[in-house]
Amino acid sequence: MKKHFFSMIVIVFACITTASAQYDFSKVDNWLEENTPNMGGRSVLMIYKDGKIIYTKAVNELSGRQKMVGKFMARRLGKTINTDDFTSTTKQMIASCSKWYSAALVMTFVDEGKLKLTDTVGKYLPVLTQHGKGNITIAQCLSHTTGIKAPDLKESLQEWKNVGSMDEAIAQIASLPMEGKPGTVFHYSNAGLQIAGAVIEKISGKSFETLFAERIAMPLAMKNTDFGNGKVALPAGGGRSTAEDYMNFLVMILNKGTFNGKRILNEGSVVQMQVNRLTPDVKIAYSPAEAGGIGYGFGEWIVEKSAVTGNTTTVSSPGLFGSFPWVDNERKYAAFLLTFYIKNDGRQERYKQLRTLVNEAIR
Repeated sequence: MKKHFFSMIVIVFACITTASAQYDFSKVDNWLEENTPNMGGRSVLMIYKDGKIIYTKAVNELSGRQKMVGKFMARRLGKTINTDDFTSTTKQMIASCSKWYSAALVMTFVDEGKLKLTDTVGKYLPVLTQHGKGNITIAQCLSHTTGIKAPDLKESLQEWKNVGSMDEAIAQIASLPMEGKPGTVFHYSNAGLQIAGAVIEKISGKSFETLFAERIAMPLAMKNTDFGNGKVALPAGGGRSTAEDYMNFLVMILNKGTFNGKRILNEGSVVQMQVNRLTPDVKIAYSPAEAGGIGYGFGEWIVEKSAVTGNTTTVSSPGLFGSFPWVDNERKYAAFLLTFYIKNDGRQERYKQLRTLVNEAIR
């Protein structure tokens, strides 16, 4: 029995060593060490390819000043102060990385025929019709092309902290001004996904939190992911997750809707999410500088396209606190960088550098 156990250990170790030997991540290691001090002092990077995690590294260099800033931010956000080292199972607020989760959840209703992308929201939420917004479609909600002139992302999240119900949140959105005809203006905000979240609650009779748990989190074995368990879920920025959980979601996207042999989303829905909705006739009213995307689909940025086919090759959904998930369809890998910091100076360039180094390592 002891001999058999020892043999199994040798085999497992050999497999891990062989997998690691295929790639040289030394430049990625150096990048993490050099950049983590400017990314809040803590980071975790995970990379998945060919059916397995091929890289995991955590860097923890939290300075005294960063601990003070973290405490201040936690107080402002009404959260518990946590200065522990980051690991792959550290649960953290992921801000706009949540948008990818929420768009996928809405698409499960499309897959089941309970909702159409062309459905107008007034059909489910009469208050929007009363304020001249009933003709906005679900597709426009998922792509930030509702035409609603929404407030600043941080401002709206702060305001909605005190909202008592989903109906109250939608009533606030209904009262906002329009800045253009739906489908003709792109304004990256929290409004569209909040509307989409309210619609699926009306269809199902269940809370957004419950729907997310049943349709996304549990099937993907995301044991430490939720939307805050508050009075009302914030689909566009209220998610809390871990590197391991987010990676499971990215694996599903990379595998065209399947995870561990189980279908979560139809392949067609994954493709639809990655179609650029920012056509030349769409005016850009607001787009965050750090996004660095060349287009936007449903809950995700189009980062790269094939020069040959024009098909989307890389997609992402970065968040306000610096976390950065991405899927590279061409090179067939997924990666997630977990961080927590507000100052976004140079963030877009950092994302670009990191992707370049990872691409070089896995060639």
